[in-house]
Amino acid sequence: MFIGAHLSASKGFLAMGKQALAIGANTFQFFTRNPQGGSAKAIDKADADALCDFMKEHNFGKLVAHAPYTLNACASVDKTRDFALMCMKDDLKRMEYIPNNYYNFHPGSHVGQGIEVGINKIAELLNLVMFKEQTTTVLLETMAGKGSEVGSKFEELKEIIDLCNLKDKIGVCLDTCHVNDAGYDIVNDLDGVLTKFDNIIGLDKLKALHINDSKNPLEAHKDRHELIGKGFLGIEAFKRIINHPVLSNLPMELETPNDIDGYREEIKLLRSLKA
Repeated sequence: MFIGAHLSASKGFLAMGKQALAIGANTFQFFTRNPQGGSAKAIDKADADALCDFMKEHNFGKLVAHAPYTLNACASVDKTRDFALMCMKDDLKRMEYIPNNYYNFHPGSHVGQGIEVGINKIAELLNLVMFKEQTTTVLLETMAGKGSEVGSKFEELKEIIDLCNLKDKIGVCLDTCHVNDAGYDIVNDLDGVLTKFDNIIGLDKLKALHINDSKNPLEAHKDRHELIGKGFLGIEAFKRIINHPVLSNLPMELETPNDIDGYREEIKLLRSLKA
């Protein structure tokens, strides 16, 4: 069981690895750059190498790097889309310092252009930034469906993947809060949701999980994360999720509204639910 939390990258790669281990984690997630902007720290190769060694020593699962929230791959404004292109292209090059991990991003919002235009623009950008030699798998995150978000339906993610040239280098990160808010009933019909995912996208494309409860009920389209067991999903749903044979070996990253001590307690709680 690979479970972790979203950690601050400010102190470097190895520091994140040590902090993860200290809270009982064996994976973690981090922002590649300022989540609300475009700046990125220079990468210290020695620090990146030290993290890779540390992960091997402590049997870590794959890491999930998260693109900034300001990235919109299907923006209607050229300047915004140019930023997305620059950011993703640079991030994928930087990810090669910690090879064979995941790079997750929110597909974006079509802002009135229409869902099909959004899908085509996202795939077009991915085809510009992904390269054959990359070891990183790019993950499309399942979204809640607020506003003009692309990616709240499995069919939309499937369309993006189908339009990508390097299909072996792209996958999906399933966010438990988001899929609930999008209308997929993982509380009462987890098997049914996974079967639907398999029929539409294929379970081989499901690479990681964001583990979050939701402040809102099924199909609310709100995207407000809650502490584990304190929202509309509830503790029994998470017990089924972490023990499900399809999901149990995927990296699971907490994004709950918590501090580092809270993450430690949630990791302990989730591990206690493991059969």
